[in-house]
Amino acid sequence: MTKLICFDLEGPLSPQDNAYELMKLFPDGGKIFEVISRYDDLLTLAEREDYEPGDTLALIVPFLIRHNITEADISRLAGKASLTGGAERLIFWLQGNGWRVFCITTTYEQYATHLSQRLGIYTHNVAATPFPLDRLRQTLCKEDFQIVQQAERDILTLTPTDDEQIKKRLDNFFWETLPATKLGGAIKEVKPVGGRRKVAALNRFAEKYTQPLSQWVAVGDSITDFRMLQAVDEAGGLAIAFNGNKYALPYATMSLASADISHLTEVLAAWQKGHRHQTEKIVKQKEKGGGERGYFHWLSGRKDIDEVIEIHQKMRRLVREEAGKLG
Repeated sequence: MTKLICFDLEGPLSPQDNAYELMKLFPDGGKIFEVISRYDDLLTLAEREDYEPGDTLALIVPFLIRHNITEADISRLAGKASLTGGAERLIFWLQGNGWRVFCITTTYEQYATHLSQRLGIYTHNVAATPFPLDRLRQTLCKEDFQIVQQAERDILTLTPTDDEQIKKRLDNFFWETLPATKLGGAIKEVKPVGGRRKVAALNRFAEKYTQPLSQWVAVGDSITDFRMLQAVDEAGGLAIAFNGNKYALPYATMSLASADISHLTEVLAAWQKGHRHQTEKIVKQKEKGGGERGYFHWLSGRKDIDEVIEIHQKMRRLVREEAGKLG
C-alpha cells in the first residue's frame, strides 16, 4: 500500500507565520497584518466570490512594496525560522517507513522551498504561493504610494475585533480604490494556495500518484486548511488537526494538541496497518490516557467540540506565540 501524507507548513511544521513576520519588518506592520488577517477571516466566512482563505498574502502586497520588502527578505526570514517540536523527527520516521511526504502551504514559495529542504521534503512534492515580489515592486508609482500610505493610516485606527469597520474600510480600499491603480492590477497575479486551491493541489498530487483521497493523511491547523481537511475526511482518509483553531477542528477526523508533532507517530503507524478502524481505536485509547504525550481526540461523529477547541487554543498560543491568535 502506498502511504501518503500532506502537511500544511505554518503551524504543523513551523510555528511562525511568515507573512506576519515580513510585515513586522516595518513600523506598525504587525498591527496592519492583524487587521488584514481578520478581514481575511470575514471574507472567507461570508464566502465572497473568487476569494479563498489565505488570500491575505495577496492583500498585503501593496504594503510590502511600499516599504521595500524584497524576496531576499523572505529568504532571510526562512533561514532564521524555527521548526515545530518533533517535525524533523517525524519526517525522518515517515520517510524511513516508506511514506511519501508532501507539503501544501499558503506561504510564499521562497519560504516554503527553504523550509521544506531543511525538513528533507522534496521540492517537487511542495505546493506554495508563487510570489514575484521584486518584479511587482516596479509597478508602484508615486500616486499609488500615497494611496497605500493613506490606507495604512486608516487601518491603524482599527482593532482586530472591530469587524464592522474593518469590513467597511477595507472593502473600499481593496475592491474600489486599489483596482483602479496599476498596483491593483499587478497583485491579481498573486494567487495564494489556500482553501479550494489547497484541495486542487492535493488532487493534482493524488492524480500524479494515482491514489484517491481515501488513501491520504492530511495535517492542517487553520482556516486555510479546512477545505482540504474536509475533502480528505469525507473521502474516508485521515484528516488531522494539529493545534487547530475553531475553523479547522470541525472538519478533522481527529486532532492532536501538543508541543511535539512527532507524537503522531503511533497514530500514523496504526493508519498504516488498519486505516480508520485501527486509527480510531488507538486515538480513543490515547484520549482516555490524558495529555502525557499531547491531547488526542477522535472527532469524526463528535457533535460537541467546545472543550477540544479550548484545549487547542491554549496549546496553539503556547506553541505559536503571536501567530497563534491569527485565523
